[in-house]
Amino acid sequence: MDAPCAIGRLDRDGPWVGFTMAEGRYHLAVGREEESIRTDAADDGLLLALAIAYFEDTLEEPPPPIEATHADLSRLVRNVAEREADPVRRRLLGEAVDSIDDGLAVDEVIGRLVTARSRTAAEQADPLDLLRERAEALMRRP
Repeated sequence: MDAPCAIGRLDRDGPWVGFTMAEGRYHLAVGREEESIRTDAADDGLLLALAIAYFEDTLEEPPPPIEATHADLSRLVRNVAEREADPVRRRLLGEAVDSIDDGLAVDEVIGRLVTARSRTAAEQADPLDLLRERAEALMRRP
């Protein structure tokens, strides 16, 4: 498993949420400094929710040693785009990657990510609500 990339904390003193690469796929990662990191499989909708939450900057600050960077998010979204079978969605994801790589305004990046994510009905949930739900469930696991 690669080192985790934290996008932020769910609450001021709460666990951080982010992602890690394991077995050739990205996974949701959640943890606290004093606890071991917990991971779970993440579908493309959840990965894009992580990217949206990162750029929306609504979460509390992540732990600095594992804080995600724009380059980390570019790799994450690029990975989703490379595996996408639908040509329209693949193009939209490619445009999102370009907007990250080109350093476009945050609103532009978020707009492109939201457009790419909203192509299927299963991905209509609010990204932050989805992350909170999945992270809290993962932290409750034994």
